[in-house]
Amino acid sequence: MAVTYTIVLALKPGRAETFLALLAPVLDAMRAEASFINAVLHRDPTDPDRFMLYETWADAAELAEVEMRRAYRATYWQALPDLLREERGIAAWQPLRADFGRAPVAKR
Repeated sequence: MAVTYTIVLALKPGRAETFLALLAPVLDAMRAEASFINAVLHRDPTDPDRFMLYETWADAAELAEVEMRRAYRATYWQALPDLLREERGIAAWQPLRADFGRAPVAKR
């Protein structure tokens, strides 16, 4: 069964660039996984050190048993305690419908 996770990450001040540099290769590698559907990274417009990651996977069991243990995640996982100002907020959701238009161009 498919699952969507929302993960809210509140970083210590000034750690956003490091966080993004560590997360980018993880997101790039996830894209190649068989059960990966999508991921969207959001930044809080009122707090530049707060992010929300939205991930959807086709198989919740495979995600827990296989994908979360992939070696490409290790550096990111190890760095999180030093980056976070509070515990991550993680919620699981069951997707019912997906509608997508053209993706907006992200400004960097």
